[in-house]
Amino acid sequence: MITLVSEHIWGFDLQAALAEISEQRREQALKFKFEQGQRLCVLAYQLLKEGLRQEYGITYNPIFDYNEHGKPSIVGHPKIYFNLSHCKEAVACVISDRPVGVDVECIREFKDSLINYTMNDEERTEIAASATPEATFIRFWTMKEATAKLVGTGITHDVKSLINPTKYKYTTVERQRYIYTVCEYL
Repeated sequence: MITLVSEHIWGFDLQAALAEISEQRREQALKFKFEQGQRLCVLAYQLLKEGLRQEYGITYNPIFDYNEHGKPSIVGHPKIYFNLSHCKEAVACVISDRPVGVDVECIREFKDSLINYTMNDEERTEIAASATPEATFIRFWTMKEATAKLVGTGITHDVKSLINPTKYKYTTVERQRYIYTVCEYL
């Protein structure tokens, strides 16, 4: 498994990068109204391309197919699994020979109503006791989102019960402004 993360959202020529990616991804990137969204979309794809080159020697632009819930796969490579995520601060890509999910989120303030809706009693207790409740909440949230992305359904069922350390392995990394979590089956 390889995980690539970049904070260099503004460190590349967007027009040149758009010319170097697949038409499919270019169309997806240009659907974003603002340049930041376009950059995040392009950078995620560039990380995927770099990871595919490093791990599999694939040098062409991958084309995606999507399941009924929107989880992408690479056409012609059913044994290569990947997942992409981005927030305002960073982009993350994970590639594996097994199903995998990743989520990256900015550390930020949140409302109690969101905690009550998304976190179970144990998680709420840990958040309340934390010296850094914003980071603790985002850690739990990225674990939940990465789990949903791993199973390929998105958040379609009870958010409070998504984290399951007896079934999934979580790798969480905290940076100054964001947190990302990679989730895989045990």
